[in-house]
Amino acid sequence: MHALVLLVVALGCLSAAYVWGRSAVRLDRASKRILGDVGETGSGLEAARLVRSAFRKSLHTTILYAILAAGIAVSSVSEQYVFDLPLAVLLVPVFVSLRSARSFFAEAPLAEALATAERRAGEVLRQEQSAPLAWAARLAPTDLPVVEGFELGRVYEPGTGAMAGDFFDFYQTAPSRIAAVIGDVAGHGIEPSITAFQVKYLLRVFLRRYRDPAQAIEELNLVLSSTGRPEELVSLCAVVFDQAANTLRFASAGHPAAWLWHDGEVRALRATGPLLTLDPKGSYTSREVPLEPGDLLLMYTDGLAEARDGEHLFGEERIGSILRRDPGQDVTLLCKNLLEAARDFASEPLSDDVAILAIRRT
Repeated sequence: MHALVLLVVALGCLSAAYVWGRSAVRLDRASKRILGDVGETGSGLEAARLVRSAFRKSLHTTILYAILAAGIAVSSVSEQYVFDLPLAVLLVPVFVSLRSARSFFAEAPLAEALATAERRAGEVLRQEQSAPLAWAARLAPTDLPVVEGFELGRVYEPGTGAMAGDFFDFYQTAPSRIAAVIGDVAGHGIEPSITAFQVKYLLRVFLRRYRDPAQAIEELNLVLSSTGRPEELVSLCAVVFDQAANTLRFASAGHPAAWLWHDGEVRALRATGPLLTLDPKGSYTSREVPLEPGDLLLMYTDGLAEARDGEHLFGEERIGSILRRDPGQDVTLLCKNLLEAARDFASEPLSDDVAILAIRRT
């Protein structure tokens, strides 16, 4: 019975030796692959050391269980002292363990450092993923202020990725004046997006300082021309609604025509000056039109008008025609319908940023 128990224990040790042996083989392969990557990239040396250490531990445990299996199996044959001698070989792995104790202890801080580095890398990755969305939310917020006497609809869609150069804004500049702005910085990606952010908030300052949007745009052009990147051309349209005077005053720096539904007809509000940064001394003018309840202003960026079907563009006139067909429809629905119409028209997916802003005086 005693021999049978020892034999079962020996078989168990042999099984454990097999498991640890397989682990050692895999760790050895992984260690060689990581060392190969270290040779190519120069990084990952600490990870390679940890994997190599894990290999040595697995190998050590494999040998330990193998000796136990062999020793116990031999010991099960007889109760004579000489048959227990193979177990004395266990002193070898014991010696190796004691000799390697210092390196084993030193691996704990290394593993912790790697875990910290991995956690920080994850944090950086999450920030990189969320930053473009947060940035886009600043350029084209979904929570524009609610202003009594106005209905507001908007659509914003980056052409590629989440970083766009299009932006819009809607806010009060004085108790009876509300500004609506839409703009577009040439290009795509992070640089135009940063410029768009600067333009949007600089214009906020100037529109609060000057009643005339053209004067605000001229100041903005001076600042951008002296401090910005001249290759980053900017188009924008700034509109100031005066609730006391019941007027709409607008100025446009090379921006696509906005459309105004007023007095039973649609009229185009076209550019009143050049693109920003094109000419540091560029001159801009403002134009004023009456504003009545039911009037609707439609602003957009060129990504909408330049939706393309071969050689044909969706075009400003088609946008005006869509507004003319149903000027009384919900402003949010109007924006969505315009984007959908441009998609239907285009022979390829829209690749440019699109921003649409529709404002109705109620």
